[in-house]
Amino acid sequence: MTQSCIIGGSGSQGKDLSNINIKDDLYLSVNGEWLKKAKIPADKSSTGGFAKLSDDIEKLLMNDFQDMLDNKTEPNNVLLANFINYYKLALNYEQRNKLGYKPVKTFIDKVNKLNNYCDLQEELSFFVRNGIDVPFPIYVAPDMKDAKHYCLHAAAAGLILPDTTYYKEEQKESAEQLLGVFTKMVSRLMQLAGFNDDEIKKTISEALQLDKKMAAYELSNEEKADYPKSYNPESLSDFDERLEVISLSKFINQVIPEETDKIIVTDKRYYDHLNSIFSEDNFNEVKSWMLVNVILNWTGILSDDIRKIGGEYGRVLSGKKEAPNKQKAAFYLAYGQYNMVVGDYYARKYFGSKAKKDVINMVHKMIDVYKERLENNDWLSDDTKRKAIVKLNNLVPNVGYPDKIDPIFAQFVVDENDTLFNNDLKFTRLAIQDEFNHLHKEVDRTMWEDMDPATVNAYYDPSNNIIVFPAAILQKPFYDLSQTDSENFGGIGAVMAHEISHAFDNNGAQFDEFGNLNNWWTDDDLKHFKKLTQAMIDQFDGIEVSGGKVNGKQVVSENVADQGGLSCALEAAKKDDNFDVKSFFINWAKIWCMKSTIEYDKLLLSIDVHSPHNLRANICAQNLDDFYEAFDVKDTDGMWIDPKDRVAIW
Repeated sequence: MTQSCIIGGSGSQGKDLSNINIKDDLYLSVNGEWLKKAKIPADKSSTGGFAKLSDDIEKLLMNDFQDMLDNKTEPNNVLLANFINYYKLALNYEQRNKLGYKPVKTFIDKVNKLNNYCDLQEELSFFVRNGIDVPFPIYVAPDMKDAKHYCLHAAAAGLILPDTTYYKEEQKESAEQLLGVFTKMVSRLMQLAGFNDDEIKKTISEALQLDKKMAAYELSNEEKADYPKSYNPESLSDFDERLEVISLSKFINQVIPEETDKIIVTDKRYYDHLNSIFSEDNFNEVKSWMLVNVILNWTGILSDDIRKIGGEYGRVLSGKKEAPNKQKAAFYLAYGQYNMVVGDYYARKYFGSKAKKDVINMVHKMIDVYKERLENNDWLSDDTKRKAIVKLNNLVPNVGYPDKIDPIFAQFVVDENDTLFNNDLKFTRLAIQDEFNHLHKEVDRTMWEDMDPATVNAYYDPSNNIIVFPAAILQKPFYDLSQTDSENFGGIGAVMAHEISHAFDNNGAQFDEFGNLNNWWTDDDLKHFKKLTQAMIDQFDGIEVSGGKVNGKQVVSENVADQGGLSCALEAAKKDDNFDVKSFFINWAKIWCMKSTIEYDKLLLSIDVHSPHNLRANICAQNLDDFYEAFDVKDTDGMWIDPKDRVAIW
């Protein structure tokens, strides 16, 4: 299930950034001068705020690891030594360029030999075990109604365009432009793989036809933002009846290591229409779709030309002007394979146990503030309040870095005499098998699985009732000993409370203290809560920003967490004898500073569950009375919202 993170949204473009008063625009008043001068790196889609911290960590780690590559320093453990060996293979562009598409030939031949669905049936498990997308993806994750154990899930196939809304008539122009870029990219890659023009044209055309059919039934990103919609358990026998041309149960039994009679369908509408999407008449479309996936699957680890071409579509989507250079591309390839190893190195060297202890104490302070607010809440019933506090008491904070690293990384032992491709393929097979081996096993809530310590972000996972604050976000402007407590509470304090608030947003409120999907609210409480969240939806819906209009329903969960987080952080900050309300709000605006490409803004509006950065900074402040008092905001000022229209949930 998707975790609720802190990062998202787009920046401000096309406005006069000179001499803006906080009373008219908090975000631009604080960040305007920087926004005027800031330039987005050619290989990035944004800069500033979160992105700036990520860029700084990138430089720091690349310098450290270059010393290891040059034998100036030694890796301090065997896991890091394997990372460095993999990094060396990734940097061996001479070998990568020489091999080109040759390593993928086996997989291309596998697809080309498919003549019908019976052939596909026999090869589905092979494709899955080797990390190749199939039309019926299965994976293992915690069961939403039994969060202590892992369960088998079935998802919808991935689409070419960012969201199902792109396939609607009103998005026709954008879709055609993007599909044109995609077609050109795949054509060039297939040429490098040895296909002739007729084969290329036919394959891409048929793949696009299937993609369009799948998109007609898949959930939109707005629908996916409602977590309970993705919980549709059924027996394996019932699941098997969903499709005539393929035995889904046979496919599953070939892949998973032990028997199961339960599968959770995350996109019910897609699986309800499988027989409409996949029939005897369109096998060639399925075959072509599979071939395109094989062509695209390994572009990042093949030759330098293939790497650059394979990233063209993604760069157009995000507005990046150019591909990363060879060194940076190799670094991120190796980092992606050993993310927890690299993150652990960063956190232990640059964050440390002392800071970890200090931040854990701060998290518990924020939890205590939330308890007080729940106890004093004037619209929840006593029964719901008690259960909410029980949920807080069971909330597990993970700060800085985990106490242990997933054992799977110890299996990623590099064969220095083999190619990058073969090592990568070996690790892919190990990781996929390890995931399936988790089936029916107990979930370890202390294990970090979704975000490494060097990632500038934070998240709440409702299925595990955990909050995670990686070391990378625990620095200026979010947190620093040199900042005042008011600044720190306006930064990391608000982030902490944001993640805690996710336990009680429109999705988190439906999960109990153990992470189980279980409605523990009274009917009246839930009705009132939905009324409050509808006010939040209405407040954001349709606002014109860079890239288009905000979808209030899509971003409501994050907005509820933002608003609750800032409100709780403000209350905590007020407990300090040296509280400074102005510096609190100013630092809140500062953490959202970001400049991004127009393409990236458009992409985020369609796929992201977060509001644009400038709105997060401004509207959350506008909903708090303390902001008006601090800066003497009147009804003639741009930041004014009538008191009756201010939204307060937590």
